[in-house]
Order: sequence, then C-alpha cells, then structure tokens
Amino acid sequence: MTVPQERIEIRNIDPGTNPTRFARGWHCIGLAKDFRDGKPHQVKVFGTDLVVFADTAGKLHVLDAFCRHMGGNLARGEIKGDTIACPFHDWRWNGQGRCEAVPYARRTPKLGRTKAWTTMERNGVLFVWHCPQGSEPTPELAIPEIEGYEDGQWSDWTWTTIHVEGSHCREIVDNVVDMAHFFYVHFQMPEYFKNVFDGHIAGQHMRSYGRDDIKTGVQMDLPEAQTISDAFYYGPSFMLDTIYTVAEGTTIESKLINCHYPVTNNSFVLQFGTIVKKVEGMSEEQAAEMATMFTDGLEEQFAQDIEIWKHKSRIENPLLTEEDGPVYQLRRWYSQFYVDLEDVTPDMTQRFEFEVDTSRALESWHKEVEENLAGSAE
Repeated sequence: MTVPQERIEIRNIDPGTNPTRFARGWHCIGLAKDFRDGKPHQVKVFGTDLVVFADTAGKLHVLDAFCRHMGGNLARGEIKGDTIACPFHDWRWNGQGRCEAVPYARRTPKLGRTKAWTTMERNGVLFVWHCPQGSEPTPELAIPEIEGYEDGQWSDWTWTTIHVEGSHCREIVDNVVDMAHFFYVHFQMPEYFKNVFDGHIAGQHMRSYGRDDIKTGVQMDLPEAQTISDAFYYGPSFMLDTIYTVAEGTTIESKLINCHYPVTNNSFVLQFGTIVKKVEGMSEEQAAEMATMFTDGLEEQFAQDIEIWKHKSRIENPLLTEEDGPVYQLRRWYSQFYVDLEDVTPDMTQRFEFEVDTSRALESWHKEVEENLAGSAE
C-alpha cells in the first residue's frame, strides 16, 4: 500500500535524559593482579573515588578513597601491613573500613568507620557491588566461574581499558540486540542471531563469519573461519562471551570479557580482554599470541563503536525494522537495575526470546561485499 507523502509525519528524536543514579549490580573494575603491586590504586566510579589495596595475604579491599579524618586521599598513601595509611596524618584503615591506628594519638576512634565496598574476585578479575539502596548481592547474582581457569587451562588475559567521555553506558548494552551493526562496525556476517532475556541475564547467540573485503584479527587468521558466539550479560555491565572459531577441522575456544563501569552519568570506562584455551600441542606463547591477535582485532572494532557513541544522539524512541532486534525489550530488561528493588516488575525480568531473520540482510551484504571486491580488483 502506498501512503501519500502528506500523511507521513516527520519522526522527531526524543533524546530523553541519562539516569541520575548508577546501576545496581556487580561491576568489574579490572584485572585483580594489577591491584597486587604493593601500591594503593584510585578508581573513579559511581561519581566518587575508591581506593583498592591488597593486604599481606593478597586479599583485595575497596574503600572510599577519602579519609574520614581530614579528607586525605588514601590512594596517595601507603599500604602498611593490612591497612591503608593516609598520607595526611597516617590514619590507618583496615579492609573492613575500621580505623586500626592513629600513631600520634593516645586513643584510636574505633567507632569511626569509612565505607568498605563488597568485592568479588572471579576468573582473575575484580568486581565491586553497587546498590543505591545499600542491598547486598545474593548468591545467584554471582559471576560464573570459567571452567579450568584456576587450573591453568587458559592463556593469561589480554586486557584493554578505554575511558569514554560524553556517553552513557546504555549505548554499549544496546549492542546486545543490534544484529546489523556487526556487519558495518565489526565486519561480521551474522547468519544466525538470537536474544534470550531471563532474570538478570541477557543472552546473545550469534553464528557468523568474516567479511571477505575487510579482514580483522577476530578470525585469528584462520581462512574461511566460522565464529560461534554465546554471550551473556550478568547484570548491567559485565558480559562473558564464549567464542568458538572453527576452520579446516580446527576449533579454537576463547573467552571474551566485555565490561564497563560508570564514572559519571555521561561517561564510563570500557574494558575488554580475552583468553584462549590451550589445546594439545599449543605452547604458552602460541596461546598468548592468539589471544593478543584476537584482542587487537576487537580493539579496532571497539574504537569504531566509540566513534559512533561520541557523535550520536541519545535516543529514547528509535525507529526500527524487524532486523534491528528487540531494542525496547532490552531496555526494559536493563531498566531493572536502575529502579529500587521493590519497583522491579515482571516485564523487566520475565523470559523473552527473539530470533532475527538474517536472510534479507545477508543477501544485501553479500552483494555489497562482491561489489567492493570487484572495485578493489580494478
């Protein structure tokens, strides 16, 4: 049916506003080993500053960065025994936030406490729990363990950290359902794409292969490689992706962490890293080389994501086709982390499945790739 032009209304963008609060959930703040260098570390997150330090047993602790005495920055202080000492007056705080000692004073104000953040170390990375209501995480919200990680069956993490200004972290979460951008931004040809939301978990299942006209490291230089990707967001900010790269009878299994934490309500820190499962005959160096190649390819692709986020408009009312996926349902799922626990509704957490029909897109993209190849051959 043809619609007369005069009856077609201009679609205006509703940019909305960024949430003023930060999401409830586990947030990954980096590789655990990087915090065990004998120094305190300052992390800007949730609109405030935290200090991370390791005690004599190597256990990591996270406190508010500013000393409750006169506001000294503990991240500029020293680790002394199992405490972090303020550089201003040497007040010493243990990992539970209790004041252990004031060396120059007769009495220590032991009733005085600073905020100690709930932490979790899992698969070699460190998490802090954030909840505006002060709730503690329940066991089912824990990040799953990677089988064999503690037994040395995987390479070391490659790790990249990028500070993104001028963008809310919802932008990266939108990618969970965005099948089409994988062709334009990540140079993939998705032939199968499905989303499953259930409770606090959002899944993305994709089967793809690389574009013939643009090569990246994510195919690990394996010719005609197929990629099987099953990615899950556990909460608002941490995605763990199991990826199988299959080519010529060889299958490489890798894990990708794609995570972020908010700095302000208009900036965030994006982090991603990969490990490769060692196979018989693969040396430590070969596993590390493959992980690095994979991460280098991802870094190039994330850089393109960031350029788009930096220059795009926030949009509350995106105009969609069937191939764009369930953006609105994803945002309902995401909203559960921004409301009080008692305000979480079934439409935010109930199981939801949606499979995108990729046939029309693939037909169009194959034609575009062939034209590009023909053009480059001339």
